[in-house]
Amino acid sequence: MKNILLVGPGLIGKKHIEIIEKNPNLKLVAVVSKDINKHSGFLSDIGVEGFFSLDDALNKSKVDGAIICSPNELHYEHASICIEKNIPTLVEKPLTSCLNDSKMIIDLAENKSTPLLVADHRLYNPLIYAAKEYIDSEKFGNVVSFLGSAQFYKPKRYFEEGEWRSKVGGGPLLINLIHEIGIMRFLCGEISKVSAMSTNKNRGFEVEDTAVINFEFENGALGAFTLSDTAASNKSWEMTTGENPLYPSYKDDYSYHISGTLASLDFPNLETREYSSEQDASWWKKFNHGILSIKREDPFVIQMNHFYDVISNNVKPISSARNGYKNLLVLEAIKESIESGKVISLKL
Repeated sequence: MKNILLVGPGLIGKKHIEIIEKNPNLKLVAVVSKDINKHSGFLSDIGVEGFFSLDDALNKSKVDGAIICSPNELHYEHASICIEKNIPTLVEKPLTSCLNDSKMIIDLAENKSTPLLVADHRLYNPLIYAAKEYIDSEKFGNVVSFLGSAQFYKPKRYFEEGEWRSKVGGGPLLINLIHEIGIMRFLCGEISKVSAMSTNKNRGFEVEDTAVINFEFENGALGAFTLSDTAASNKSWEMTTGENPLYPSYKDDYSYHISGTLASLDFPNLETREYSSEQDASWWKKFNHGILSIKREDPFVIQMNHFYDVISNNVKPISSARNGYKNLLVLEAIKESIESGKVISLKL
């Protein structure tokens, strides 16, 4: 049994707590929040002690692993404290809110030989591996384009419960697009160029509420992505994968469309369209239609089992901090493009 400490019992923090409570190999021993009194009823229900201070929690509890779900701008501070004490740490995305902090925390973890993971649960979803296998197959051909969407409507309460989400360090680029960047890199390869524009017209916050981004991948493929937290749409990972029951499910719809020279794939419903051969490829000919088959499993559960293996069995992290750093490099390039109006080149 491994003892787990969690910082930040908010929306995603409570999801991690739910998974920990069901895992026979893990025990939640401490929860940290600057607003810990607000969570007193919840903590009483699950029988876990709450703390205002991370240092206080670590001094009073035996901790084998830490999960950081605090506001983005606090990730570096909280993760550093845990890494300094050689505690394997799982940090919610983004790793930190700026590149320099990410580099410093990665260097610290490597110098201390302490595992540091980024909580990208999507990389544990069997849907992603089915898609990746198909895209890499000969029947798909060369990757041509990626068309993606993360459009949804976050209610007023979402921002009232976490005011940081409407300020610099929050916003859908850092909170939501960081997920999508990792998936695009996983499915289509490294990103070499970006261009983007954004607006805050609808919400009027310090941060954007809507953005459109164009990508060029190192393999020559092109991509386009639409992001909005103020759109009445179901075109998002959350509402098309059905992986989290908190969101309504539209499993027959899709939020990504990936095209190759011989086939295309809708994701996450995994519908395929194929030509029989390169000789048959023509817009005058019908496609062979299909659906990839998989066994669905909860990626949050798989991720937590993996974190236990990292702590107990020295297993190499699937979603490493360095991979998270590369996602931040792409995100910083997107922000630079928004500010400058220019195409930004990358070398990951």
